[in-house]
Amino acid sequence: MEIENSTVVKEFILLGLTQSRNIQLLVFMLILIFYLIILPGNFLIILTIRLDPGLTAPLYFFLGNLAFLDASYSFIVAPRMLVDFLSEKKVISYRNCIAQLFFLHFLGGGEGLLLVVMAFDRYIAICRPLHYSTVMNPRACYALLLALWLGGFVHSIIQVALILRLPFCGPNQLDNFFCDVPQVIKLACTDTFVVELLMVFNSGLMTLLCFLGLLSSYAVILCRVRGSSSEGKNKNKAMSTCTTHVIIILLMFGPAIFIYTRPFRAFPADKVVSFFHTVIFPLLNPVIYTLRNQEVKSSMRRLLSRHVVC
Repeated sequence: MEIENSTVVKEFILLGLTQSRNIQLLVFMLILIFYLIILPGNFLIILTIRLDPGLTAPLYFFLGNLAFLDASYSFIVAPRMLVDFLSEKKVISYRNCIAQLFFLHFLGGGEGLLLVVMAFDRYIAICRPLHYSTVMNPRACYALLLALWLGGFVHSIIQVALILRLPFCGPNQLDNFFCDVPQVIKLACTDTFVVELLMVFNSGLMTLLCFLGLLSSYAVILCRVRGSSSEGKNKNKAMSTCTTHVIIILLMFGPAIFIYTRPFRAFPADKVVSFFHTVIFPLLNPVIYTLRNQEVKSSMRRLLSRHVVC
């Protein structure tokens, strides 16, 4: 994809999360600790699901892919942010900025669609249990996985294509700690009203519809579980799994709705919300799933004890 000749800006200056050195040092230590937890936590989930023959259900197949997406997502912003805290001048090239923006929305869009797939999986498992093995067979699981990766790519490439058509001739200061659509688009030296509407439609409306659809589907599932006559243990397990998914949905889509479903105007809370969405959220997935899923916890204990003994 060729960059427009009217683009003069070759790099962007990131103003960062804060200008206070003390707060920067504190945030640096927090991010470093979070980052050292994110990767082992997600890779431990992936390894556990891969090695344990008891975790072969579609739910765990999708959970392993969710952990992979989180681990990949954590590479987009956090490492560069750590380096920038140690640099006097925080600079990112135009091409690297576009690449960061692409992967941010590619993986973020894929993860949002994966949560939709996981909701569909839970709906079939709980509301149509007799058809579950037929509907959620291995071929269907891989087809759904391919569809969500393709959906994330299409969502992201639309964003990038629209931005590449914009001319950037200065200024080049991004009031953020990473490249994202709302900040980058405001630096274009042309009227961006139509492009902003397209961006809000692509990111904001899709995010909002997925969020409302997911909440509605889990409300139906939870009502079905509560009204069922199944045994207490199975009912509690289904309730726990669905509650976990709802927590993840709120944590992921809440910040995304705040950022992408409104006009691209700066708000004081923008950086804090973005920080939570890009750095903190990937940590919460493995923690929440590990603490709330008994099968995964038990399997992790067995895996760790086996290696400690060896």
